[in-house]
Amino acid sequence: MWRLVQLVRENKLFTWALGIGAALRLFAVLGYPGALWFSGDSFVYLGAALRPSPNLSKSTGYSFFLRLLLPFHSLTLVAVLQHLMGLGDAVMIYALLRHNKVSKKWATIASLPMLLDGYIIEDEHLVMTEALFTFLLMAAMMLILWRPTVTWWKALLAGLLIGYAAIVRTEGAVILVIFPLFLLFRGWGWKNLRGWGTAILMCVGILVPVGGYASWFHSHTGHYNVTLSDGFFLWGRVSSFANCAIIKPTGAQAKICPTQPIADRTPPGSYVWSNPYVHQDLNSTGGPVTYANNNLLTDFAIHAVEAQPLDYVKTVVKDIGLSFGFPRIAYPGAGTTYYYSFHVHYVTSTYNLLPPKNEEWIGPDIPANSAYADWLNYSHQAPGVVDQVFADPILIYQRVVFTYGPLLALIFLVGLGGVFTIRRNRRDWKDWKKLRLRWEVRGTSMLPWITAVGLLVAPIAIADFDYRYLIPVIPFACAAAGLAFAPSRKTSPATGGDEPQAPAEVETTLPHSVA
Repeated sequence: MWRLVQLVRENKLFTWALGIGAALRLFAVLGYPGALWFSGDSFVYLGAALRPSPNLSKSTGYSFFLRLLLPFHSLTLVAVLQHLMGLGDAVMIYALLRHNKVSKKWATIASLPMLLDGYIIEDEHLVMTEALFTFLLMAAMMLILWRPTVTWWKALLAGLLIGYAAIVRTEGAVILVIFPLFLLFRGWGWKNLRGWGTAILMCVGILVPVGGYASWFHSHTGHYNVTLSDGFFLWGRVSSFANCAIIKPTGAQAKICPTQPIADRTPPGSYVWSNPYVHQDLNSTGGPVTYANNNLLTDFAIHAVEAQPLDYVKTVVKDIGLSFGFPRIAYPGAGTTYYYSFHVHYVTSTYNLLPPKNEEWIGPDIPANSAYADWLNYSHQAPGVVDQVFADPILIYQRVVFTYGPLLALIFLVGLGGVFTIRRNRRDWKDWKKLRLRWEVRGTSMLPWITAVGLLVAPIAIADFDYRYLIPVIPFACAAAGLAFAPSRKTSPATGGDEPQAPAEVETTLPHSVA
């Protein structure tokens, strides 16, 4: 207890920020008892928690977390734990930055988006994967970056966390490559057995949850995978530019090539659910998420990219730009973004955000296993309860305080300060012509920045842009930006670790380091 009091006294600025973040989340918990619903995804996760089963369209790793909490029959508890995970992410960012000698001021500033972003707080209140996924990855990153060298047990434990994160949210599968490669490149690890050993141990850790889930999936479907929906979402991605006259598909692929004018197609995140090509036209063969149709849709998407590579790149780049745009727009559709805000009423003339009583995704029959019945069976509490005394303040707050697109772009640019440095001579620092950009290995800041980039680009490249996909991106981008203010380090090939860089006449990191 005394140690905790001492930490609070020594970190007053961050403690105030953490307290404000906790108070905001308390308003959400009191204003919206239970949790909030996201159509489609929440169907699957609650259904699989009550009746454990893999789903063809989404991995149900998140349902294991819900299943663990099932004895308490409280979605309020689920939401509270997810809010605590969000606060925990901020604490880990702050601790990592202070450990790397970033000043208390800049370390606190770097944690503010995670603490205060209204859309992050709302997402933590949803029966959705982002909070758990981000917490698992942040914990894995802490294990890897806390010390210059990674011990075998830390590599194994980090692998287990990363592997579980990948089956919680398959859009983040890019992390399965980023983290092991980081261990190989950090400190020239690929040149020695220790580097290869830790990378292999991490892969073993990753394989345990991913391989276990794939085996479970195989026992139900006969196929080793985590979903059968890759082709479905890839088809949606290419639907934004696919031109049948250029692709020239044949056979079964010709039937699923969208012939509707490109200008009349809605964004992929909406079009993929409403078009006739992968629904009505494939219903006779089991729908879009069968093994055969998954391969068909994947092959068509690959052919579309091969035939129109520049259109694909332009589409991805354009959608990445939406991440940094202002103001927020109703993308991929107003019906989707409506779920991303707190509301006073969850049933209106236009939208009904409550679990439906006539649909189910995991279960033998609708009457017993409808989304509404699953909600009641899990939480023993009716959905849609709103206490306006607490709901109104957090509702208004969310619409004003969040990570604006241009601010996120600035955070990414500042994060580059930990990867790129400006080389100059102090005597000529006013002469910008003598400034030279150079890449410098900064092990502590490369992983968060590259992770943020990977989590930003990968979902857009394989599916579409969605504001919800930015939730896991923000904390890693903030950690990278904060580490840009750490004293410069250099990597020693001999030791495989990071060493403080001796004061030099010629090196300065932009922005200037604050010790």
